[in-house]
Amino acid sequence: MRSLVAAGLGCRKGCSAEEIADLVRLALTEAGLDLSALSGLFAPAFKQGEAGLVQAAVSLGVPLVLVPQAALEAAEPRVLTRSERVVALTGLGSVAETAALAGAGPDSILKRARIASANATCAIAVSKD
Repeated sequence: MRSLVAAGLGCRKGCSAEEIADLVRLALTEAGLDLSALSGLFAPAFKQGEAGLVQAAVSLGVPLVLVPQAALEAAEPRVLTRSERVVALTGLGSVAETAALAGAGPDSILKRARIASANATCAIAVSKD
């Protein structure tokens, strides 16, 4: 069975698809994974309607999955990165890491902790085989 590879994302409003897609490619490379292994982009449900996320998923050829708040909160204890600013805004230590972990499943592990560009964050999680 093939592992599920989830790119978890957070972004500022209006972030470009190009910036998001470039960050996903970089995170995958740093995780030692090829783009062809990517199962999907996972972002918090509160990012619904964010055009950059939708367009990035299309350009990378993978689905965009919006993760409900409860699933993000369930994954939160497993994050490696904590931003007090993000905790104050969302209640989560890392939006990208919780989205990646929630997307890859309850037994998933982070292959690449959160990395950031000017307007986006990305983390890579992989389901356990």
